[in-house]
Amino acid sequence: MANVFDLCFSRLSISCQATYFILFISLAQPQNIVDFKPSYLTATGPTVTALLLGNVSDISLNLRTVSPSNTTGSIGPPSCVAEVTQWVLTREQVGKTAVRVQLKLDKSLRLCGENETDTDCCPKPLCVLETLQVSACVGGTPQASLLIQARIFALLLPANAGSENKTVIPNQVYQPLGSCPCDLTFGACDVRCCCDTDCSSEDLKLFVSHCLPGPFGGQVSPASDYQCSVQSLKNSPDWFPFLCVNSPPENNPYLGLFYQGYTITPEPGPSFQSPVSPAPVPVNVYIQGSPILTLNDQYFTIPQKVFGQCVNNAPVAFLKNVQVNCVTLLRSCPNGSPLRTLPTDLRIQVKNGQGGDVLVDVIDEVAFDLSQFISSTDAPSDEGLVCENVTLALDYKLYWEGNDITSITVTQTVGTITFNSSVALTTRYSAVFLNGELMDETNSGNPGYQVGRPVIAGVVDTLDNNTGLVQRVSISLWKPVSDGLCVSAEMKPILFGENSTSGCLLPVSRHNLTQCDLLRETVTSLQNNLVTATHVAKSGNPDPFTTTDWVNISFLTQNYSTTMEDSTNSCYGVPSHQHIHVWSLITGMVGGVPQRDIRALQVSYSMSPWTLDCGGGDVSPCVDPTETQLFPITSSVSFTEILVNTGPPKTRFQINFTEYDCNRNDVCWPELAFPITKYYTGEPYSQSLAKGLILVFFFITASILGTPWRQIRQAWR
Repeated sequence: MANVFDLCFSRLSISCQATYFILFISLAQPQNIVDFKPSYLTATGPTVTALLLGNVSDISLNLRTVSPSNTTGSIGPPSCVAEVTQWVLTREQVGKTAVRVQLKLDKSLRLCGENETDTDCCPKPLCVLETLQVSACVGGTPQASLLIQARIFALLLPANAGSENKTVIPNQVYQPLGSCPCDLTFGACDVRCCCDTDCSSEDLKLFVSHCLPGPFGGQVSPASDYQCSVQSLKNSPDWFPFLCVNSPPENNPYLGLFYQGYTITPEPGPSFQSPVSPAPVPVNVYIQGSPILTLNDQYFTIPQKVFGQCVNNAPVAFLKNVQVNCVTLLRSCPNGSPLRTLPTDLRIQVKNGQGGDVLVDVIDEVAFDLSQFISSTDAPSDEGLVCENVTLALDYKLYWEGNDITSITVTQTVGTITFNSSVALTTRYSAVFLNGELMDETNSGNPGYQVGRPVIAGVVDTLDNNTGLVQRVSISLWKPVSDGLCVSAEMKPILFGENSTSGCLLPVSRHNLTQCDLLRETVTSLQNNLVTATHVAKSGNPDPFTTTDWVNISFLTQNYSTTMEDSTNSCYGVPSHQHIHVWSLITGMVGGVPQRDIRALQVSYSMSPWTLDCGGGDVSPCVDPTETQLFPITSSVSFTEILVNTGPPKTRFQINFTEYDCNRNDVCWPELAFPITKYYTGEPYSQSLAKGLILVFFFITASILGTPWRQIRQAWR
């Protein structure tokens, strides 16, 4: 229960707070008593919600309008007789002992116009002022009641939708202060703008005491005391006739802050509902990130994800690989793109970026095993709906050289789907750019790694000519999703310079702890899936054919202690934590940006004992061999920067004699002339040297002209 409360309040969601409230009240009260929480409400809007807690199985709800007694001033006892009101009462079961009661006003809050005969509006600004009583009854006997004081004002809606003309801002240097700057909406009353001429007297009563202050609200600040037009003869100081300022009222600090513009008719803009994107401006050559265009100057598009949602027609960018999976719930056979695409629709002509064009070559494939495309379906039957030639995957390969697209091929995978009522279909779409026969890989820097970019790793693939080619693979950490279990956890790449720790949960039973060797092998296999590489790239743009651009990954295996033996409910030496340690070094500067290279990468494992916890009264995991407990499997990465001492080497005198070493001695004689040394940084070295020489000159002059030299001259004579 504590975990539920902590989880709810950490997310600060309304549903969680409501759940906590229901659980708390339901535990605090007996189940045979019903009560409204709260029992009194003040409604200022058209919707009111309360909770009825207790034994609500046979409860009926009745609504009526009540008024206080003229003699006692109190509300009468609750009644089980319902009345016709302007409110709609609904109930929703939210638990075994809780019902959400909701009242909704069945009336428009629009303010009636002059001489309007429609009854579904508010004749006065105070639209609703009444007291309601909701009674919870069992067999005609009231058990609890809820009082609602409704005080609702009418909504102020503009008489028209307002002008959609654009306002042109003229030269504001010589424009005077506007008469009502807060009048922002044409033909409608702006709230808190008391100088708006569109506001009626009824509107002003709602916010007359909360008008916008200052010049923005139309209240120009009074003239300053130094203005000649302000001071009177009675309170004028002696200096006023000579030092006052004559300035026109238009010359004020707010000149040009507001404007008097004119309107123009807006030009029609692009529509989000247009099925075809507007023709873009054609480009001469393709560069990385520029959109690819078809022969008729339209975007070359494939389904992609935008803000987490699949979009059927998204432009393909040059040298930007795309790989997405889209889930669609089918209730009938598709008859349009992209789930039903003909080969003729895919054979389009695309501009190659050099003034010519290429034709997309279509390769058809038929998928018989639909397990990787259909994630859920209902039970098959002979009367199911059969959909043929459904597009399951579109895999594009775009071959390029320089700024030119040489050819494009697409592999269309189709299949036949059979279902009864609905099926969840997962379709795959990809577009990869190949330079010759090699896929264009995304680098992480040029040349050094950039912080936040993925660490590049790979495995050596020896070719027939004994030339080592490094094929890129991933180095990842756990990325728990959904329930946090390892079986459903995903992986996230390691980002350079960012320390991180993550993990997942593995359910382990008492039966699993009787096979400790198998358990250790299972955990080791899960951890090894994170690091499948044998080499890591030194720089952010490594050459796959140059082995000197890569360094070996060192793996440290730690044997578990043999002093601790495995028992029935525990296993020792489980590699539950994997740590990746990366050492980097700044090798230089390019344009003022430090270039960092990876010098070494080490993968180590930490062993820990796994023991069933049967405390707290829960002994089922230790008794039932199939009952499981969750054990964490974690992974982490840390980056360490190797510091290089770039200072000058110490001399033999500094090493052998510490008397004059300021770092190892309290008395530092070299600091006697500190202001004229290069270590003084309070001002430029040239200035400090000049000032020091001037002081030395004055010292020598004073010594020559002083008493000792005068006595020497007298003795010499």
